[in-house]
Amino acid sequence: MVTKKERLERLGSVRLFEELSKADLKYLDDIAKIVHHDEGHTIIGEGDRAAGFHLVLEGEARVMRGGRTVVRLGPGEFFGEMALIDEGTRTADVIAATPMTTLGISGWDFRPLVKRRPDMAWKLLVHLTGRLRESQKREDALRA
Repeated sequence: MVTKKERLERLGSVRLFEELSKADLKYLDDIAKIVHHDEGHTIIGEGDRAAGFHLVLEGEARVMRGGRTVVRLGPGEFFGEMALIDEGTRTADVIAATPMTTLGISGWDFRPLVKRRPDMAWKLLVHLTGRLRESQKREDALRA
């Protein structure tokens, strides 16, 4: 079981949140829900409507596109950050590869913090732009 102190440390190590104050990290932890997932459970489904962000606390997940594993995520890694911005559709399946626990934050709970902290909005833009650039590079490599 991950302690509150460990959750705050892990939230603070997420690139999107690394410059937040202790009070803001505590706010994130307070609005977050601890969610347990059985091995094989689809946490998010490609094409499903997005609702929130997940930080892996324990266990491992597989991120899959088109039935192929594209990456594995472990403790301290995260997914669903685009859902903090909009409620668009998910771009991949995320499946629990082992029994796992995540810290989930919904977009509607997260947005008031971003409104109070414009520097966070900028950090989100930079992060998401980086993800888009990485995706474009992978797409270009497939075409070559």
